[in-house]
Amino acid sequence: MLLCLQSCGQKVEQLPSSEKGLTDVRLRQDVTPLQRYAYKVWYSETMRIPLAVSWYLTKDHTYGKSQRKSISFMPDEDTHNPVTTFDYMQSGYDRGHMCPAGDNKWNRTAQEQTFLMTNICPQNHNLNKNDWNDLEQLCRTWARRYNRIYIVCGPVLRGNSHKTIGRERNKRITVPEAFYKVVLRTGKNPAAIGFIYENVGSRQPMRQTVRSVDEIEQITGIDFFSALSDDVERRIEAKSSLTDW
Repeated sequence: MLLCLQSCGQKVEQLPSSEKGLTDVRLRQDVTPLQRYAYKVWYSETMRIPLAVSWYLTKDHTYGKSQRKSISFMPDEDTHNPVTTFDYMQSGYDRGHMCPAGDNKWNRTAQEQTFLMTNICPQNHNLNKNDWNDLEQLCRTWARRYNRIYIVCGPVLRGNSHKTIGRERNKRITVPEAFYKVVLRTGKNPAAIGFIYENVGSRQPMRQTVRSVDEIEQITGIDFFSALSDDVERRIEAKSSLTDW
C-alpha cells in the first residue's frame, strides 16, 4: 500500500513556539530518528523496534472519518533492514502500534504512516486488545478535556538478553518485556503521568501500572519533556496520580 503523496484531510496543528521541543526525547542508545507526518520515532536498527515514539494529541485530532480497514502494515524503507509484516507470522505476537491508528483518523496520511513497521513492537494479543487499548482511549479522553496532550511510548527492555521473533536468524526482532507510556499536559495546571504494562496476557488494573515520569526515565534511560522549565519538570515528573487527571 502506497502512502498518500499529499496530506489527505486536516493538517497537523502548529504548536506554540514555547512547546515545540516537548515532542523530543533524549536517548543514550544508538538510534535512527524518523520524522513522520504526525509523530516522531527513535528506532533501533539492531533490535528492529522503536525505542520511543512521540506525538501530541489535540481535541480535534480525536475525531475523523479515515478508516483503517483498507490499510496494510508496511516496511519502512528509511531503515537499513526493513521489518515486514511477514516477520511476525506465527510468532504468537500482535503487531502492536506505538502511535495508535485511532489517534490519527483525522488525516489519511497520518493514519497510514502509523502502519509503518518502525511504529510497531511485538505485543501480547490480550494486552494489545484490552489494557493497552484502554489506555489509548483514556488519552483521547484527556485530549478532549485539556485540548492538547503530549505522549511518548515504547518498550521496556530489562537486562541484556531478550526473547526474539522473526523468520530469519540474522533478522530477529526483539520482544519487549513491558511497555511504557508517559503523558504530559501543559497550561495553568501542568501535570505528567506514566504507566508501565507488562507484555503479558493477564489483565493489569490501570492504577497498579501508574508510575511517575521520573521512575520511567530511570527504568528506560530516556529523558522526556526536557524542554519544560527545570522547576516545572522537577515538580510534575516526580508525581504520579490518576486523580490529578
